[in-house]
Amino acid sequence: MKDYIESLFQFIDGSPTCYQAVDRIGKRLAQAGYRELSEKEPWQIAAGERYYVKRNDSSLIAFSIPKQKETEALSKGFHIVAAHSDSPCFKLKEKPELTVEKQYLKWNVEKYGGMILSSWLDRPLSVAGRVVVKEQEKMVTKLVNIERDVAVIPNLAIHMNRDMNKGVEYNPQIDMQPCVGSIGDQGGYLKLLAEEAGVEERDILGQDIFLYNRDRCKRVGIEEEWICGPRLDDLECVYGALEALLLSESLSGDYINMLAVFDNEEVGSGTKQGADSTFLKDVLARIRSGLHIGEEHYQCMLADSFLISADNAHAVHPNHPEKADPENKPYLNEGIVIKFHGSQRYATDAYSAAVMKDICHQAQVPYQVYANRSDIIGGSTLGNILMAQVSVNTVDIGLPQLAMHSACETAGAKDIEYLIRALQAFYQR
Repeated sequence: MKDYIESLFQFIDGSPTCYQAVDRIGKRLAQAGYRELSEKEPWQIAAGERYYVKRNDSSLIAFSIPKQKETEALSKGFHIVAAHSDSPCFKLKEKPELTVEKQYLKWNVEKYGGMILSSWLDRPLSVAGRVVVKEQEKMVTKLVNIERDVAVIPNLAIHMNRDMNKGVEYNPQIDMQPCVGSIGDQGGYLKLLAEEAGVEERDILGQDIFLYNRDRCKRVGIEEEWICGPRLDDLECVYGALEALLLSESLSGDYINMLAVFDNEEVGSGTKQGADSTFLKDVLARIRSGLHIGEEHYQCMLADSFLISADNAHAVHPNHPEKADPENKPYLNEGIVIKFHGSQRYATDAYSAAVMKDICHQAQVPYQVYANRSDIIGGSTLGNILMAQVSVNTVDIGLPQLAMHSACETAGAKDIEYLIRALQAFYQR
């Protein structure tokens, strides 16, 4: 039995933003024989080959096409696993430097996604993302990651707010601006980015820079049965899906295997690189065109396709078990979570749930079920959003975790292997 934890930690620690995550995925795929395609160029694709394509540097779709059988059509359909590359955090504004009290230099940030603001206080922080420069008449993206502790958001001392432990409402513009040095450091922000990118400050024409928690992933618990770290939602599922895809590559199956990693799930997916974009539909159309698949056969393939939307789920909280549904409640280290919602915020139905349970039986891994308390509004995920673009049978799953959307989250150490084994069985199904 392989221990995936250290490899998972390396992936998450090395992916402070969606840009670094997608870059790492692309490099792993290239090492495994996948060839990168560009949306700006015609695609030359063939049976028995592997490919991947990026959009916006923050979303990626990989696919492997099985070898064509002499007596059968090229493929029965698509086996797709979807996850997302982004996590709630702070985004730096275009002009981020602020000076306060003739002494402090701060960076002006705004919320990205639904965050637990207090979890970001008093932690070592830094910045990462991408900058855009012009080289030989082309706009070129360069990834940046300042791999040292450069910022902190200090709490207000309890002596200055005696009601601190009675509950505090944090104002993002007032309470959550990170301190980075003294006024003498003014102008250092662009210098940091330029040095990391290997360009001149004046060459930076655009930037997407995010604050991130510098804490590393780690094992915790008496028996180290849990894992703690930033961005488990949803890089844990991204990592698991990638590992499963790479472990499943015989190219002798009946289905085109796909991994779809989307950006901007945490802010509604309504971007050109989000699940609500045409990215998946565009890639499917170009696969169809490249393999010369007719309309009738393509519609048959979609009808025989299946999508697993993998995005982490809420485990029962040890201090607040009353927040969970009385029966439909998952626990850490007890397996994959199949998510249900009566109003279809999750795409799972009886058929897709049955298929997912069968996959888990085939892989010999445990599964659990999740539903919100009927008086608590839950979040949404990728499944039903993707189905508005491409209608295939879909199940929403995840791994159980605590403190979702905190700067540091907790999950079970056993569950990542369960996910990889189940998704590998799905890809080989």
